[in-house]
Amino acid sequence: MTEEELISKKQLLELTGISYGQLYRWKRKKLVPDEWFIRKSTFTGQETFFPKERMLERVEKIKNMKGDMSLDEIAGQVSIFPTEIQLSQQEILDSNIVSKVALSLYLQQKGPLESFEFQPLLFTYLIDQVLETGRVSSDEAKMILDTLFTYYDEMQGKNVEIIFIRKYGMGCCLLRSLPSELYIDKETKVILRLSVATMIEQLKTKLLEER
Repeated sequence: MTEEELISKKQLLELTGISYGQLYRWKRKKLVPDEWFIRKSTFTGQETFFPKERMLERVEKIKNMKGDMSLDEIAGQVSIFPTEIQLSQQEILDSNIVSKVALSLYLQQKGPLESFEFQPLLFTYLIDQVLETGRVSSDEAKMILDTLFTYYDEMQGKNVEIIFIRKYGMGCCLLRSLPSELYIDKETKVILRLSVATMIEQLKTKLLEER
């Protein structure tokens, strides 16, 4: 699988204009996950690198939110932990958080719910994002959902990636706890990769916008 492009700490500070002190204060406040601080050997010794695209997006988001929210409030917004909510099906649809198709698919698999707390809504949002790619069928989306039902609770609090692969027309869903390496044979196609942490952050932003 293709490795994520990295950016060095020096490059990050120069490109974004943030200071060394700001960066490590954000780390202490959990605005930036510990696993994004990647130590690697270089010709000058040990240096710190970050996943480039995700880190640049996170710095921009923190800068934009700082005017209206405290660092603790921002940390709650970008953390991978659930927030307390309770929404009816109609409230979810009226807010355009997920599509009717995704909501219907979730309820087919799980059964009727009077209201949605964060995790059921997150699963529905994940399936909505999966279907939007156009890369998987409804049956394959159900397979992803069943995998989440079975294993996600064991991975709560971890940085999880959903990977859907296909070989000879047969699909398979994997949940991967990052950081970890994954090797697959050349005949297996990676259909999609989805960061659950990113989806949690997006969902929290949508919920915040609807308040």
